[in-house]
Amino acid sequence: MKLPSWTSEPLVHFLIAGTLIFAFFAWKGGPADPASRTITIDREQQAQLALSFERTMRRAPTDAELDNLIGRHIRDEVLYREALRLGLDQGDAVVRRRLAQKMDMLAGSRAETALPSEELLNEWLDTHPERFVEEVKYSLDQLWFAEQGEAQAQLSLVNQGTDWRDLGEAISLPRSVEAEARGELQSRFLKRFLNEIDLLEAGEEWQGPLPSGLGWHLVRLRERQLGEVPPLEVIRQQVENDWRNSTIEQRKEEAYQLLRDAYRIEIDR
Repeated sequence: MKLPSWTSEPLVHFLIAGTLIFAFFAWKGGPADPASRTITIDREQQAQLALSFERTMRRAPTDAELDNLIGRHIRDEVLYREALRLGLDQGDAVVRRRLAQKMDMLAGSRAETALPSEELLNEWLDTHPERFVEEVKYSLDQLWFAEQGEAQAQLSLVNQGTDWRDLGEAISLPRSVEAEARGELQSRFLKRFLNEIDLLEAGEEWQGPLPSGLGWHLVRLRERQLGEVPPLEVIRQQVENDWRNSTIEQRKEEAYQLLRDAYRIEIDR
């Protein structure tokens, strides 16, 4: 028998999981009864402790290690119940936030382990190309001057054919860069210089003077390579991570809105 399409929706699974958890704790009498002085560590709980250890350490615990895990679990349970008895969970912003985070984790948990198909990742890349585009790259020559007037005077010289390598003042900046990414160029010359460069047309003519915050520059912008979106096979992991993170956040918000719609909110003004 074919199930209705709505049964495959993540939010339906979220609500079903929440209902099952609620029913389980209702049947068990709650996750912890602060009035009870009995702590039972059954075989299932011991198996869960051992499994958690194995996932972390990649081996099964020894008998001594399992005893230690049980001891720590009992300690946590004792302190947890006593905290409940004292009402330390009431009005505690940290506890409140932690429980809200666990609800968010429940809503987004399926996306954390989902394996997206190649078709889905290609679609994601096509839909969000701006997230993966490579940085603009620049090839240029530059001369630095402390004063704008001196830079202006030497602009005429360089455009009249004077060898540009004989001009300019000394500074610890490269005179030429080849296919340098925007971020790296900005770290050398500062953002103001990049903003000025973006206004120039690429070619063989020297232009300026351009301010950078470090002084004044004459620039020959030989080439500006616009960023391109690499193919999926080159950035597959990056695309998958972006898809997963975005999907988790989307499912968290959808789950919250679904629950939020069941409440009537009253705010005194």
